[in-house]
Amino acid sequence: MESYINIVKLCVGAESLEDLRDWQAAPRARGPDGLPRHVTRMHPRREEALLSGGSLYWVIRGVILVRQRVLRLDPVQGQDGIVRCGIVLDPDLVRTRPQPRRPFQGWRYLAPADAPEDLPDDAGGDDLPPALAAALAEIGVR
Repeated sequence: MESYINIVKLCVGAESLEDLRDWQAAPRARGPDGLPRHVTRMHPRREEALLSGGSLYWVIRGVILVRQRVLRLDPVQGQDGIVRCGIVLDPDLVRTRPQPRRPFQGWRYLAPADAPEDLPDDAGGDDLPPALAAALAEIGVR
C-alpha cells in the first residue's frame, strides 16, 4: 500500500506558470494564514494519504507543469452557507517534467508512480509554452 497519494487538478484560466504565480499572490487566493489555498466542492476521501506527503499537480493548458505540497485541508464556508474544502498549499511551486493530460472535471487522485518527476532547479525552460513542453515530453526530449 502507498504511504501517500497526490491529486491532479486543471488550472482553469491559467495560460502559463506565471499566471498561476500571479493568481496565488493575490489576497483572494490566500487563506487567513497567508498561505495559498484552492477551494473545491468535494473533500478528498483519502485525506490521511494525501496529508502524508502528497502534492497537488497543476495541469496548465493540457500539461502537468508544476506541483505544490498539500499542507492541510481546511473547511471553508461560502457566503451561500455551504462548507467546501480549502486545500492549503505550500507556497513553493516545484516545476515537473511536462506530462500531457486530457481534460477532466474536478480533481483526480494521482499515484506517486504515475506522477511526473521534479525538474532540477537549474533546468530553465520556464518560458516554454505548455503545448511545446508537452510535444517535447511526448517525443522524450524533456
